[in-house]
Amino acid sequence: MKPSAVQKVLGLLLTLFSLSMIPPMLVSLWYRDGAILPFLSAFVLISSIGLLILLPVFRRQDELRLRDGFLVVVLFWTVLGISGSLPFIMVDNPHLSVTDAVFESMSGLTTTGATVIVGIDDLPRSILYYRQQLQWLGGMGIIVLAVAVLPMLGIGGMQLYRAETPGPMKDAKLTPRITETAKALWYIYLGLTIACIAAYRIAGMSLFDAVGHAFSTVAIGGFSTHDASIGFFDSRAIEMVAVVFMLLSGVNFALHFLAWNRRRPSVYWHDSEFRFYFSLMSVSTVVVTLALYYMGTYSRWWDAFTQGLFQVVSIGSTTGFTTAEFYVWPPFLQILLLFASFVGGCAGSTGGGIKVIRFLLLIKQGVREIARLIHPNARLPVRMGSKTVNNRVVDAVWGFFSLYVASFTVMYLALTATGIDLLTAFSAVAACINNLGPGLAQVGANYAELHDPAKWILCFAMLLGRLEIFTLLVLLTPAFWRR
Repeated sequence: MKPSAVQKVLGLLLTLFSLSMIPPMLVSLWYRDGAILPFLSAFVLISSIGLLILLPVFRRQDELRLRDGFLVVVLFWTVLGISGSLPFIMVDNPHLSVTDAVFESMSGLTTTGATVIVGIDDLPRSILYYRQQLQWLGGMGIIVLAVAVLPMLGIGGMQLYRAETPGPMKDAKLTPRITETAKALWYIYLGLTIACIAAYRIAGMSLFDAVGHAFSTVAIGGFSTHDASIGFFDSRAIEMVAVVFMLLSGVNFALHFLAWNRRRPSVYWHDSEFRFYFSLMSVSTVVVTLALYYMGTYSRWWDAFTQGLFQVVSIGSTTGFTTAEFYVWPPFLQILLLFASFVGGCAGSTGGGIKVIRFLLLIKQGVREIARLIHPNARLPVRMGSKTVNNRVVDAVWGFFSLYVASFTVMYLALTATGIDLLTAFSAVAACINNLGPGLAQVGANYAELHDPAKWILCFAMLLGRLEIFTLLVLLTPAFWRR
């Protein structure tokens, strides 16, 4: 391990993050909301700390190794969550405790969308913008942005990229150079954001709301500038725009790149992960629509369909926008929607959850084991499309799933040990580890009523889900720290 290399990258990334305080300052000046000082203070403090970390090792040229990459990613996301909380701590409205401020910041950066703030409509415009910006920066992963910049400064980026995106990613390097890969991903991300802003504006949103909601839609975040979320607008056009861009943002960005590069939309349907993702959303929408209508939640088919479609896509992609209080729907639908978030978005997307490709591989492996009972001597490979999946990948997926279940269980027990009821604890852990946001029961509307120990446990769950289990847990193994 190279401590100086880790220190250099951490200092540089923290210094770069301090620049994210400038846009909210400009918003504060434009709207004259009187909240510029907290952002200015945060900018000075974060940039100063970043420079203090960076300057002593700035001229060092130590190579960044894969092990260092894991440490940098975890340290940076942890430090980032704490640093991002500074404006929430310093501002008068909302007046948040340190715990609540860190929770809100971590929720934004990990694109979870769980909030402890009540009265969002009354917040200063700069704070509203800042919350949305946090999600946009966290959506693709600020580390992926960094790997496009770090090589220019003499720091290799591949180690950070691997640490940021563990798991079975198809076409992980879309271009021969990792820098170009990161740029390609960000061009797609930026293009989707601009298109989403334009679509929201055409559908009737103000420019401020359109920018804010586009940030959280493309990031699969779920923060809104209103307490009622997308339901505030009471517009089917806006809801359908959100549905389209939530679906697009939940797709592997490698597919977006290939479809654009080859000018062939058929690339999507040839991908088995996309087909499974689209089919799962479609079947879930049909089931929820039928249940909403026949259980009497909505008396008209159109209302049942539009509400069902929106909530399935929002929760299934782990965005977390709402148009209705789904946590008071019939219990069957509450649990069904929550379970949909466990699958989440596709690998290489901004979505959370286990990821569609892992879920699909688990099903295929289960089917193979049943077939092996019937034909014990047969060689039965696991296939994705026309390609055979390496057994090492299958083993890694099972390893991920076992660690996911174990981590979920430990945090679930920890929450119930603090006195939280079973349904609230289960849904809170599910919503945070899947980076979903809204839960059930006590955390259906917000997380304000939870006590501080529960919020810190859920902050860990958000970070664990954002870094996809392995990246964080590998640091807790003795083998990682051995020379």
